[in-house]
Amino acid sequence: MALVLIVATPLLACTPAPRIQSLSGDSMGSTWSLRYVGSEASIETVESAVKDRLDRVDRQMSTWKSDSDLSRYNLATAETWIDWPPEVFKVVEAALTLAANTGGAYDPTVGPLVDLWGFGPTGSRREPPDPAAVDALRKRTGWKQVTLDASRQRARQAGDVRLDLSSIAPGFALDLIGDYLESRGISNYLIQVGGELRGRGERPDGRAWQVAIQRPLDNDRTDGSITPEHVISLRNASLGSSGDYRHFFEDGGRRYAHRIDPRTGYPLDNNVASVTVMAKLGIDADPLATALSVLGVDDGLTYADRHGIAALFILRKGAGFEERMTTSFAELLAQ
Repeated sequence: MALVLIVATPLLACTPAPRIQSLSGDSMGSTWSLRYVGSEASIETVESAVKDRLDRVDRQMSTWKSDSDLSRYNLATAETWIDWPPEVFKVVEAALTLAANTGGAYDPTVGPLVDLWGFGPTGSRREPPDPAAVDALRKRTGWKQVTLDASRQRARQAGDVRLDLSSIAPGFALDLIGDYLESRGISNYLIQVGGELRGRGERPDGRAWQVAIQRPLDNDRTDGSITPEHVISLRNASLGSSGDYRHFFEDGGRRYAHRIDPRTGYPLDNNVASVTVMAKLGIDADPLATALSVLGVDDGLTYADRHGIAALFILRKGAGFEERMTTSFAELLAQ
């Protein structure tokens, strides 16, 4: 969910090499971009490596590809053990850990319910599903149904359980690309995959990378510009975001957005329009934004404060919006 945007700032005309190199493209059903400080000679190698890592994550963790490693698990018969590449095992393990820590507010098995409400690969809908169908599918969800075998990097399919890593895989992709860049000696960069970002170091002129947090409403101008709500510096952190203003339908005067509460099987109804989270790694920031959205502002802020998470909540209030944030996020805005 693209609630966080890279702020374009002009290069100084007389800036000597190394300078900012820019790359972008499409992957994982969305867009990606990279700005890094390096020589022009590095562009071809870096671009190839970035695409390779994005393609690897997509090939391993896509629910849209029937031959992905994740789909092999989702399509496996009951009581089957599925071997996974290290990357898939790491991401699923992180997702299940967060599910346990949040009491199931975050749940990577929620995919069938997302599909039922028309927000997955099976197609969209314009009215709520039958409550009986929701209840039936809830029996197929639940993170506790996934059993991992760390010694052999594999998982057991309990039967009709389907994992969906769309709320954590982009964050992991940020880290995969960032680790590559740093292994090449590139320590100043800003990566964007979908609506998630990871920044390290700074620009050649010593300024921090800057990103804008967008107010969660359909305020895209006809010229493509966006009105930012906040602009913050991103020197050694990742930003994850979750919002309800792009994928939704309305029926009977009620808005149904794509964020499903795994604990009820229904879209969120807690007035949380968006959550933005800052953490060091993308694999943490990305799913935490989803988890805090489901927890809601009161429980979400309590959880964030208890775990030292910098988080911003934007809440729907009548015809407008209200902000709530952790102390650590307020300190970021003051910098």
